[in-house]
Amino acid sequence: MHKDTKRREALLYHAKPTPGKIQVVPTKKYATQRDLSLAYSPGVAEPCLEIAKDVKNVYKYTAKGNLVAVISNGTAVLGLGDIGPEASKPVMEGKGLLFKIFADIDVFDIEVGTKDIEEFIQTVKNIAPTFGGINLEDIKAPESFEIEKRLVEELNIPVMHDDQHGTAIISSAALLNALELAEKEIDKVKVVVSGAGSAALACANLYVLLGVKVEHIFMFDKDGMLTTCREDLSDLQKKYAKSCAPQSLKEMIVGADVFLGLSVGNIFTPEMLLSMNNDPIVFAMANPIPEIDYNLAINTREDVIMATGRSDHPNQVNNVLGFPYIFRGALDVRAKKINEEMKMAAVRALAELAKSPVPEQVNIAYGETKLNFGRDYIIPKPFDPRLIGVVAPAVAKAAIESGVAQIEISDWEKYELDLLERLGSDNKMIRMLVNRAKTNPKRVVFAEADHLDVLKAAQIVHEEGIGQPILLGNKDIIQELKIEIGFDADVEIIDPKTSEEDKRRKKYAKAFWKSRQRRGVTLLDAEKWMRERNYFGLMMVNSGEADTMVTGYSRSYPTVVKPVMELIEKAPGVTRIATTNMMMTSRGPIFLSDTAINPNPSAEDLAKIALMTAKTVRMFGMEPVMAMVSFSNFGSSENENPKKVREAVSYLHKYYPDLIIDGEIQTDFALNPEMLKSKFPFSKLANKKVNTLIFPNLDSANITYKLLKELNKSESIGPIMLGLDKPVHIFQLGASVEEMVNMAAVSVVDAQEKERRYKQSILK
Repeated sequence: MHKDTKRREALLYHAKPTPGKIQVVPTKKYATQRDLSLAYSPGVAEPCLEIAKDVKNVYKYTAKGNLVAVISNGTAVLGLGDIGPEASKPVMEGKGLLFKIFADIDVFDIEVGTKDIEEFIQTVKNIAPTFGGINLEDIKAPESFEIEKRLVEELNIPVMHDDQHGTAIISSAALLNALELAEKEIDKVKVVVSGAGSAALACANLYVLLGVKVEHIFMFDKDGMLTTCREDLSDLQKKYAKSCAPQSLKEMIVGADVFLGLSVGNIFTPEMLLSMNNDPIVFAMANPIPEIDYNLAINTREDVIMATGRSDHPNQVNNVLGFPYIFRGALDVRAKKINEEMKMAAVRALAELAKSPVPEQVNIAYGETKLNFGRDYIIPKPFDPRLIGVVAPAVAKAAIESGVAQIEISDWEKYELDLLERLGSDNKMIRMLVNRAKTNPKRVVFAEADHLDVLKAAQIVHEEGIGQPILLGNKDIIQELKIEIGFDADVEIIDPKTSEEDKRRKKYAKAFWKSRQRRGVTLLDAEKWMRERNYFGLMMVNSGEADTMVTGYSRSYPTVVKPVMELIEKAPGVTRIATTNMMMTSRGPIFLSDTAINPNPSAEDLAKIALMTAKTVRMFGMEPVMAMVSFSNFGSSENENPKKVREAVSYLHKYYPDLIIDGEIQTDFALNPEMLKSKFPFSKLANKKVNTLIFPNLDSANITYKLLKELNKSESIGPIMLGLDKPVHIFQLGASVEEMVNMAAVSVVDAQEKERRYKQSILK
């Protein structure tokens, strides 16, 4: 992406539609005067009095127990340095966003206008009664060590400087597993560290707790090796200082077992790597350029076990694997502090999780056939949904066992289930979808690329590595718009109406005519239609000159779907095309079918729509739990609509007994497990969380998904086409840029899936 464009996009993201990235949202009703009198005066006096009697009641009556302060003075912001508290605020808001989406923790970001240690500490202590925990962020060393040490000692709520301990915890988990794979004993390994700042020192300290010998750790900063002769070392650095016979990094790495890099890019050479011991462990975590390039390292030595801070290589040491879940566990037992036992519990939980079988949705998200514990998988992936249910309980247990917890958890199984339920409202599925698309990008035809928003979507698809856009439309307009938005990539632009496309148009027209000549299509008709972008683009997909196509931004759905039906064959065994929408709701993703094609499907059609939808739900890494909804429950009405739903369910129960589907059932019962279990315990949906709704007709499905989208602001992906032999998908008229990017990702994933099935069929 052009630098100016990236800058403009970043600024626009933070400025519009509302400045910033977080907001305060009421959690109680406030519609009536009675509600307001309870929320504030006079009703609010009652919880105030209860807290005055016993200060612990603050956790019962306020949000303190789920509220963390992300606090900085802006002295060490990312790689930007000392840019001041105001300039650090976007980063602190971003950290708050991560807390919320990964662990459902609310955050107030606090930017403190002082560099004085005592003033900073006193400020945090003065506001601490507001919060359940304190996350210190982007404070320069060595002040950060003193600030954290004092606050941990002087406050009775959890305090952690994530810049130090986050990296230390994640890399320690990676180290344990890497040593196991290398069959090396932790107390015998030689560790060389490039970097002597807060993160490097925290890593070294935690490695020592795990069993690495202090005398086996050799640390370097920009001025060379830490030695006892240097007068510029802090007290914390002196712990790792060696005798006054300094050696260079190149000399000291000879025979080393572990290289830990938290410094600058490209300082670790292939020659250095070759001089290390057998099965060298290399954690090159400088970002965005590691100390040694991943591909260079693995091509230099086949036996290297490699981790970086980058998301585009295996074994990413990412702090988001730690801090949300560490604070989650600490808050849930009201821990007085985050101690070493809790950090070690997080380390061991992460290490063990990497050895457990990986859920299919994680494999799908990362485009893997099957992730298994090994050299390319020594720490869990950030999208692993199990993290909150594994790390947070481990931290909570350690807090209880080490005596810093103020409440205990008795039912751990229920606690873990509650944790998993907390994340139903985030957009993890969209992140996983995009991530999966990026593992094997496909050629995507954008049939309306001379519309600004469509071109913006194509730009994002290209720059994010989701796919390779092919732009259809007026070349002059597209080139002009590309300049306007800074889209300077060299991507293919085609105008089907121009003379330079005569040969391809005729080829496509002839192929189309041959397939439709007995259905009223003449060769002249076919040649005329090939001047239209939708027909031309669809033939590109049919001929293999493109992998998938997206269209529909500027035209009504029926107009766009007509050429799709004419040019794209149904998938083998499919007799009815349908669509589904994936809605990102507060209870998690829910699929709704059929939202766009079939006005009044028969019982047989409904069964087929359900089967196609189930296949799509699995494509997203979820096991379908399907309710066929109606206005009646299990035979309470003999009207023809619920009757046909009943017949469809009966057919599916008979021929697809392993499919979790039931009905006919009213929507509220389908979505309320307690109501369902109470009234209809015999249902296949009892004790299940429904994630798919099959509607009896197009009216009900279309109205429902648009109500959810507009009233609840639920993000929608779709309508996703079901039953086509080729991956073609249609936008809603006037879709947003974000919706089009998501649909393009769906189309890429669909193309990947169809390619996989095709290869499997050939092998059979």
